[in-house]
Amino acid sequence: MEAGIVGLPNVGKSTLFNALTMSKAAQSANYPFCTIEPNEGMVSVPDERLQRITKYIPPQKIIPAALKLVDIAGIVKGASEGQGLGNKFLSHIREVDAILQVVRCFEDPDVIHVAGKVDPVSDMETIEIELMLADIQHLDNLLPKLERAAKGADKEAKLKVEVMKKCLAHLGNQKPLRTLALDEAEKAAVKELGLLTAKPILYVANVDEGDLEGKGPLVQAVRAAAAQAGANVVPVCAKLEAEIAELDEGDRAEMLSGAGLKEPALAVLARAAYKTLGLQSYFTAGEKEVRAWTVPVGATAPQAAGVIHTDFEKGFIRAEIYSLADLETYKTEKDIRAHGKLRVEGKEYVMHDGDICHFLFNR
Repeated sequence: MEAGIVGLPNVGKSTLFNALTMSKAAQSANYPFCTIEPNEGMVSVPDERLQRITKYIPPQKIIPAALKLVDIAGIVKGASEGQGLGNKFLSHIREVDAILQVVRCFEDPDVIHVAGKVDPVSDMETIEIELMLADIQHLDNLLPKLERAAKGADKEAKLKVEVMKKCLAHLGNQKPLRTLALDEAEKAAVKELGLLTAKPILYVANVDEGDLEGKGPLVQAVRAAAAQAGANVVPVCAKLEAEIAELDEGDRAEMLSGAGLKEPALAVLARAAYKTLGLQSYFTAGEKEVRAWTVPVGATAPQAAGVIHTDFEKGFIRAEIYSLADLETYKTEKDIRAHGKLRVEGKEYVMHDGDICHFLFNR
């Protein structure tokens, strides 16, 4: 699963990406399209539950969950018609599972804004319109071919034609597809089409150092607009976070304290992105490692086991599961078992966020 970082040029996308991925790369130049090809990186998802587990099960190493991020070139008005990087930019977005849109919520005369003024809600609307126009164009191109296939006995083509027409009507009302109610079969059909506005979105308000909590009017306007879209907002000062990311652990803690922060805003953002992607974590814990594993919300125990190794899913017998609360109460797995708190779950079990697991399987 991966998330694409998008936004207008010069909103701080690449600065944010570099900070998130702990990149030491030089700061981007102050002009549009300094990101030509998408950069990719992995970012750890901070989870304080890992440290709580290691208090009782000391491991040789701790491995957090990770999220793949893609830094995509800045979009401009008219991208759906080929302006800027146009279709090249849009094709990169089609490949990601969720969108992190960076919106500029800071004033800086030395950083050029492509529209000539700082108006984050207008920026949000510009990108949303371009994505909707691209979706309309994409559907219009696909529809004739599928309509021909639907005239025969191709039931899948018929379903897709119906869904595409429903999508076009929704887009025609200037509404992104993530707000369109669909049943499970329709959702699966839409996902195959790679439609941009059907992807979940998280707004990242890039603030200045005087508004780290995002209480200023620009961020409040973003929050109001995002609420209408059913999306969340995370305020981040990309410039400050990039500086923090460059420091060693001790200096980082001192700088955070000086800024009045308990943790880097990037930690909050990583968790929010994880949630936007519809992901959750379960844990395995032993002497070698305590590790967070990533599964979609709704994954079954065999599917979760398959994340570790495909053989675990194929030969799944059962899962032994307990909670962090049980570990903190009884201190050891032996005592958890002795008090009857170790649950034995079968193939139908749906994983819960934070489950601590052992999987039994046939080799």
